[in-house]
Amino acid sequence: MNTRRTKTLAVHCFATAAALADPAHGPSSPTSIFNPVSTPAQSVYGLSLFVLAITAGVFVLVFGLLAYAVIKFRERVRDDKSEPPQVYGSTQVETAWTVIPVLIVLVLLLATVRVIANVQEAAKPSDAIEVTVIGHQFWWEYRYPGFDVVTANELHVPVSDPAHPTPTFLTLLSADTDHSFWVPRLAGKTDLIPNHPNSMWIDPHETGVYLGQCAQYCGVQHAMMLLRVYVQTRADFDRWMEQQRRFAVDSEAVSQGKVVFETSPCLVCHRVSGIAGDGQFGPDLTHLMSRDTIASGAALNTPENLRKWIQDPSSIKRGALMPAFQLSDPQIDELTAYLETFR
Repeated sequence: MNTRRTKTLAVHCFATAAALADPAHGPSSPTSIFNPVSTPAQSVYGLSLFVLAITAGVFVLVFGLLAYAVIKFRERVRDDKSEPPQVYGSTQVETAWTVIPVLIVLVLLLATVRVIANVQEAAKPSDAIEVTVIGHQFWWEYRYPGFDVVTANELHVPVSDPAHPTPTFLTLLSADTDHSFWVPRLAGKTDLIPNHPNSMWIDPHETGVYLGQCAQYCGVQHAMMLLRVYVQTRADFDRWMEQQRRFAVDSEAVSQGKVVFETSPCLVCHRVSGIAGDGQFGPDLTHLMSRDTIASGAALNTPENLRKWIQDPSSIKRGALMPAFQLSDPQIDELTAYLETFR
């Protein structure tokens, strides 16, 4: 990769991170496993500390013996340069350095299997929220089967009260290639594999916005396949769900934008519930402007960024697969105004 491209990519990534962390658009969280807010993530955190403690002990022991040998047997001025006694074979030493590592690996294996089993075998309560997550190149689709709601890139779930747990169970599917769903503060990584459904669950104990992304290389835009999980109070979640269940408003004030939308390639990839289109390749646009971000979380969802995304997707997301439309500036303005009504 040449220097110019490297610098451009670095600037773009820093700008994206700054935008996502903008407090004006809700609190964000670092992608750290060391600050868990969900039971599966707490299990991963505890296991990580256990593994870290054991490996740190091994490091201290090995480095200590190495430092002792270097200092104790260093060359001295009065050395006679004679060869020290040679020892060939030691049953005790060889047994120790074979058995001890095997025991360490066995302990780590049993601890890991125990955590995996406890997380995977958790019972699903009758009132659990169910979401189907579908990974696409390069965006996330979320379907709420019990509510007949479809959205993209920004997952909304209710907070789980430890006294009355309300976990969210996710069914993970892939529309094309391997992906991996990872929100470090909520759970460990789980892969989305074509023709092989997987599942996971989360029970966030704190409201907020939690960041994650695809953790399995899935193509040229893998690094920008971001995701956001909005953990809301039950009342806020119910209000959001009620809004998402409504059809998009077909306003006469932006009728020219609707004409542009219906006669451009938009409908090949997208759909708008209650209005037009049945595309499956791109995100559902029914409530586009209710989302904080566009382009899989790469940019804030503002009229300016939306216009740029329509005019030239690569100006928002380098290497975007979505083709730039051959539209005039007035048509782009009309289409942008039309899409802004989808709230």
